[in-house]
Amino acid sequence: MFHRKSLEERIAERQAKLPPLKEGKHFEHGPAKFIFVALLVVVVLMHFVGLAIVMHFY
Repeated sequence: MFHRKSLEERIAERQAKLPPLKEGKHFEHGPAKFIFVALLVVVVLMHFVGLAIVMHFY
């Protein structure tokens, strides 16, 4: 009745079916890539704004 494969076996089978990763591809998960890029852009913009404020009052 409960002859289901273990979670590890199911994950291994699913990963075996995936095609090999392309060269230079680091993010398999789309939302993680979006969040990473968004945070990177926010940090860069904050640095430019901070630099502009410092330059204005110097």
